Amino acid sequence: MKASTSKEVKPRQGTAPRIASLVPSITELLVALGLLDHLVARTGFCIHPRESLQSVPKIGGTKDVNLAKLRRLAPTHVIVNIDENRRETVETIDAWGADAGEPAPHIVVTHPQGPEDNLALVAQMLAEFGDVPGVAERAADITRSLEEELALTLPAGRAPQHVLYLIWREPWMTVARDTYLSRMLARIGWHTLPEVTGGETGAARYPPVHGNEPWLTEVQQVLLSSEPYSFDASHFEAARALCPNAKVRLVDGEMLSWYGVRAIEGLRYLRNLQI
Repeated sequence: MKASTSKEVKPRQGTAPRIASLVPSITELLVALGLLDHLVARTGFCIHPRESLQSVPKIGGTKDVNLAKLRRLAPTHVIVNIDENRRETVETIDAWGADAGEPAPHIVVTHPQGPEDNLALVAQMLAEFGDVPGVAERAADITRSLEEELALTLPAGRAPQHVLYLIWREPWMTVARDTYLSRMLARIGWHTLPEVTGGETGAARYPPVHGNEPWLTEVQQVLLSSEPYSFDASHFEAARALCPNAKVRLVDGEMLSWYGVRAIEGLRYLRNLQI
């Protein structure tokens, strides 16, 4: 699975897009771009903006898509993400055309790897759907806002911090340095431990923490995310035992990990985090 390119075959020009989004944060971006009426399918995790999406059919989760239901909804475009969706799902959708003797949906592959990549993401959606009235204007507004927030969100004036960002427990799991989350935190000089990279895809991007790693004593802050695991104050004691020299706090995982239009508010949220 790789990012879309202009060389790929796309639906006929003039055909109104029927979009299935398998990526929660991109579903939110599509609505912000004025494409709600063109959304024909979403995952159960596509929850923002809540009221707007109530009429859009759900087709399972990001990892367990109900492919039969999705096919019945006849999308012209299916938006996927390298981290969030399974390769097998994409390959199955791509094969529909061969099965039925008709064009398969155009698969739009996304892979933002840092907050600055949101600019390219908006440009990618504009390239796909810019013919829809109003999309170009909204994309320009979102791009300007992203540029402003990125320019304001810098490490200058902040003491560097070693942080452990936990996304799961039993086992504990964290993020590698080359993930969107880690690069988001680096915008304010908060550097995630362990100091490892996970590569473009795969489980190494979200390594386990066993509790006996020497670097755990270097952690200054443990950040307990609200998603995908819903951490709360009841987990503070276990987190302190994991990193005895660290401050433990809860953080809003949507603000720090959702890309697209949410990154505008997310960058503001990040700047307001205090040591």
